[in-house]
Amino acid sequence: MKKYIIAIDQSTAGSKALLVNKEGKILYKCSKKHNQIYPKRDYVEHNPIEIYENVISLLKELIEKNSLKGEEISSLSITNQRETVVVWDKVTGKPVHNAIVWQCRRTTKICEEIKDLGLEEKIKEKTGLVLDPYFSATKVKWILDNVEGAKEKVEKGELLLGTIESWLIWKLTYGKAHVSDYTNASRTMLLNINSLSWDKELMKIFNITQEMLPKLKNCDDIFGYTNIEGVVDVEIPICGVIGDSQGALFGQRAFEKGMVKATFGTGCSVLMNTGSKLMKSENGLVSALGWKTKDGANYALEGIIHSNGDTLNWLKDNLNMFSNFSEFQEGIESLDSNEGVYLVPAFLGLGYPYWSHNAKASIVGLSRSSDKRHIMRAALESIAYQINAVVREMSKESQIEIKELKGDGGATTNKFLMQFLCDLLDIKVIRSSVEELSAMGAVYLGGLGTGFWESIDEIKNLDRGEDEFLSKIDEANRKELCKGWDNAVESVLFMYKSN
Repeated sequence: MKKYIIAIDQSTAGSKALLVNKEGKILYKCSKKHNQIYPKRDYVEHNPIEIYENVISLLKELIEKNSLKGEEISSLSITNQRETVVVWDKVTGKPVHNAIVWQCRRTTKICEEIKDLGLEEKIKEKTGLVLDPYFSATKVKWILDNVEGAKEKVEKGELLLGTIESWLIWKLTYGKAHVSDYTNASRTMLLNINSLSWDKELMKIFNITQEMLPKLKNCDDIFGYTNIEGVVDVEIPICGVIGDSQGALFGQRAFEKGMVKATFGTGCSVLMNTGSKLMKSENGLVSALGWKTKDGANYALEGIIHSNGDTLNWLKDNLNMFSNFSEFQEGIESLDSNEGVYLVPAFLGLGYPYWSHNAKASIVGLSRSSDKRHIMRAALESIAYQINAVVREMSKESQIEIKELKGDGGATTNKFLMQFLCDLLDIKVIRSSVEELSAMGAVYLGGLGTGFWESIDEIKNLDRGEDEFLSKIDEANRKELCKGWDNAVESVLFMYKSN
């Protein structure tokens, strides 16, 4: 009898393994961080081998600690950081370069060269994406252009590419399955979002061959089978695969048009369910595939924020402003306001609605009485300001009145942040009692794909607690706070334009 689903959540900072039962409860969770590699300014990499070994270690721990038998497991489901891409040798099984992370800005020049060729609008029309280093195709092109011998291997048909889920599945199946789900594929800038197929014209722009690309599958398909390197004695289906932000949308059970969620992670993705029809953006939103199952495709609009929780990690790890988050919380709550201090976290440029590739981070509004508490508070508030800007623009462009925002991710445990965001938005903010909603999205899809759950309605009825936040400030105060943020962002954009 199938009793459980195992999920892997492979994120920017690390990996998690979760054990979920038929009631949708997380029974066990373990995690492990991987190294963040910064070879040069604006370069960000991960070691794909380290990520895979961490995943195997976590799965082994989960199975052994819970005395699981292979026949009890309905599926292994996967959600992952999107856009981060691996190119590997299918003969040796080794990556030809470290994974280039979604945060990496090394391909800014490639984007500018493609823009100069007049191809920006064509790419947007075909993919729904803006031409930005954030997405995978320019990263692959950089690897092929800069790694010795890579182009020759491509000509021999020896190289494969994939986002992180594709790499993990290839390894878990001993190289038998080179596959990707549609949501991750849609982030590569190689998938035609209109036809939902790999696009030959896009491949030509980025000098990528069809032979390098994985086979496309629905999120609830079976992607392959694994015995997790012999940890179990049966072949477990890999089913329920989805990019982390879309996973959170599904995990939030935002199944209806107009529902919006924000995932608070290293960066932040705000997604609105737009239903079964693709909605095109005219103002910098990303037209996204929410998910694709055997029943069809569901679309979304997305606003992308580059630096979210990573801003707090920067204060802690790079500037040593606090040693733990209890100290951080005590510091920010000792102030009545930000006292005019704003931190614009453009460490990786600014995403929607600004889309300024080369903007740099800035702290503005400091006075002689300012101390580290003001900077810490400004950093936390910057998360809310950015989400507020995205949600308001999203509502305006889509012509859909947004009545509530569902939040998920580690930072949602911070009540101050949730209340501040609610004050800015002046709509209801809902926080799920389940933090791991990206993983739960994959779990739900895996459960549907393997018959663990019979229907969406069964998933809707699974018990799960939620907290609600309502605005506590007046409109004048709200406008004053937002004006200060807008002025801070304008100063950063002005400096970039001046250069």
